[in-house]
Amino acid sequence: MPVHNQDIAEQFDELADLLEIEGANAFRVRAYHNAARTLRDLPHSVTEMVSAGENLTELPGIGKDLASKIETIVETGRFPQLDELKKAMPKGLAEVKDIAGLGPKRVKALHEALGVEDVEGLKKAAQAGQLHELSGFGKKTEENILHELETRGSGEKRHLLREAESRAEPLVDYLGRVDGVKEVVVAGSYRRRKATVGDLDILVSCTRNSPVMQRFVDYEDVSDVISHGGTRATVVLKSGMQVDLRVVASSSFGAALHYFTGSKGHNIRVRKMGLERGFKINEYGVFQGDTQIAGKTEADVYSQVGLPYIEPELREERGEIEAARDGKLPELIELDDIKGNLHNHTKASDGAATLREMATAAKEHGWSYLAITDHSKALRVANGLDEDRLARQVDEIEALNDELDGITLLKSIEVDILEDGSLDLSDAILKRLDLRVCSIHSHFRLSRDKQTARVMRAMDNPYFNILAHPSGRLLGSREGYSIDMERLIDHARENGCIMEVNAQPQRLDLDDVYCKMACEAGVKLAISTDAHTPHHLDFMRYGIDQARRGWVTADDVVNTRSLKDLRKLVAR
Repeated sequence: MPVHNQDIAEQFDELADLLEIEGANAFRVRAYHNAARTLRDLPHSVTEMVSAGENLTELPGIGKDLASKIETIVETGRFPQLDELKKAMPKGLAEVKDIAGLGPKRVKALHEALGVEDVEGLKKAAQAGQLHELSGFGKKTEENILHELETRGSGEKRHLLREAESRAEPLVDYLGRVDGVKEVVVAGSYRRRKATVGDLDILVSCTRNSPVMQRFVDYEDVSDVISHGGTRATVVLKSGMQVDLRVVASSSFGAALHYFTGSKGHNIRVRKMGLERGFKINEYGVFQGDTQIAGKTEADVYSQVGLPYIEPELREERGEIEAARDGKLPELIELDDIKGNLHNHTKASDGAATLREMATAAKEHGWSYLAITDHSKALRVANGLDEDRLARQVDEIEALNDELDGITLLKSIEVDILEDGSLDLSDAILKRLDLRVCSIHSHFRLSRDKQTARVMRAMDNPYFNILAHPSGRLLGSREGYSIDMERLIDHARENGCIMEVNAQPQRLDLDDVYCKMACEAGVKLAISTDAHTPHHLDFMRYGIDQARRGWVTADDVVNTRSLKDLRKLVAR
């Protein structure tokens, strides 16, 4: 049974969290978290690396000890150190740390101060009003934890798009190699490229005698078979993700793909349009009476209701039907439109590669420029740069650009927006840069008005270019800070500022709704990877997915421009 990178990463993160609860050395805890991040970001399977005898210590943040642990997990499917630590700690603590609003430090405080050992103990302490008396909690935190406990388990489990992809792609490849299979497509929110995905819906067309259904339930990553019929089966993967497989006739494949791709609201509109023309539209095709008149392709389905093909990313019932009817669908941005990348880190702060290594990787992506945006000094945990270190990096970049061919490194910084709205570095050093990426990494809990005013004041600085990860959200682990995004978009337009679409799979920030709002307001976007290793440059495609969901065209994005034109756009 191959072990997925995500599986090992989750075990490393869990060990790090339990070590932090136990009070272990912070560097040891960080080493496991960093290793987990490296594994998640790898574009290839670590299981295959071990099988090929490759040296895992060449991976960022992976030393001999961690490499040995990875090999053990791959070869045995077990992680002895994690098993031992779980046995040594109260069983319920691991579940407590997964409650939204908590984390290892808070769980440690709850355990030591209140004797909380499980979710039930946490609930009793919260109901008794004991949590807000502890340092670092407060009334609001206590209320949020109580709300989470009351609603826990009531919603569908969601997976990051990239995590879903790591499960879906090997399964699609596996099914595609089964005898008689003609086509395999993952539908649903996965095909619409939503930031998070619930279950996977897979459609297959195949010959009548294909063993695809049996091969599906026999897939090595399946932990439980829920149902198994002749044309439909449902399984649960070892990751907990449910997968539905449907075998569809070729004559109905387009109709089924349209139906199971969704969204529900989009489909209802299309079906109503069909009824107005005397047609019935369902997953089997478009019917006039009992006669199927279309359904082999999605384009055929749309054509029957007088519409052109609508891209899956737009099918959210947000005006796409009207735009299609009026011939005003946007020509959505493509990955090939990108000419450069404007948010990237190196070893100078918390990245894992040198300037030259990042430049080489960017050139391999076919880009002509790459902005180096290491953190500024306020972010001490990331070894942020002060004025002197940044000045030296500027000199290094200028010297390296004289040697590089086909790629230009842009002198930049990810400069912190301080609580009062000032920037973390002086105008004197910011003036030397090609562009500035500005972001919030502190004081997340300011009121909506104060947080909004903070960013607006920063935008008034003439050396502010791009607002990075504007909402501050981390999907699945942190809500964005309270901020008036509409006011920020208006202020960005007035000041010639750019909003970032951060392509990190856990961020995807701006979200699709605000991408659309920004473009309609005339605010330009920058789709950037926030890369901390060369592998992260591959994340650009997730940013493209998010932008396409927001109706974004190539003209809306500054890094689709040549370097010469980009310089004009960022000059305020």
